[in-house]
Amino acid sequence: MTIFDSIILGIIEGFTEFLPISSTGHLIVASEFLGINQTDVTKAYEVIIQFAAIMAVFFIYKDKFSTKKINLWTKVIAAFIPIGAVGFIFSSQIKELFSIQVVAVMFIIGGIVFLIVEKFFIKESSDLIDDVEQVTMKQSMIIGFAQIFALIPGTSRAGSTIIGALLVGLSRKASAEFSFLLAFPVMSAVTGYDLLKHYQDFNDSNLIVLAVGFVVSFIVAYLTIKLFLAFLEKFTFVAFGIYRILFGILLLTLFS
Repeated sequence: MTIFDSIILGIIEGFTEFLPISSTGHLIVASEFLGINQTDVTKAYEVIIQFAAIMAVFFIYKDKFSTKKINLWTKVIAAFIPIGAVGFIFSSQIKELFSIQVVAVMFIIGGIVFLIVEKFFIKESSDLIDDVEQVTMKQSMIIGFAQIFALIPGTSRAGSTIIGALLVGLSRKASAEFSFLLAFPVMSAVTGYDLLKHYQDFNDSNLIVLAVGFVVSFIVAYLTIKLFLAFLEKFTFVAFGIYRILFGILLLTLFS
């Protein structure tokens, strides 16, 4: 992997991690086009640039990372448990699902789900929860179970958690913010596990490539979160649903 590859993948990861369009799916496709082989090093690299994107959450929501927010983080951790357990138990089976075809199909299915939810379920009203700290334990657990679908490549972790949050009564903004916070324990666990597994694969040259990707991913993710929240103040998720469907069809056309 070159520094150029690292920059491209860092941009893609930072931009897609928090949008409901599957960062993993885009990274798989980008790696195919760039001709990057899926070695242990590149797999570890992808996880680490995901962690760089997650660090952007810490800096944007640093007021949430305090002992005063124990109640909020109890709910976030509870929502993390389902995907943590299923991912650990079925890790080998999940790895076998990684292919362009699976990504494409899940892009399309996810896009259709977003369009259906926006049309039939989501109505802006005073009854919707607009503050993540008001989310109940029951709602957080339902969101956590919805996140399990993200284990299928192309589904999108952000997409599955946002859909789950919308269906249990969170506003679009609160759904996105809960998804951001939930990403922190998920990607921290994945990164920690992958670093322990692959740390010996990094030499000095790999560390330079890694550092470049980390910085790029962090900066792009930080800006994307800010812009995404501003977008949701005026628009719905319909555009993301349409994009997912079109992108999925494109992938099926190119790689069938």
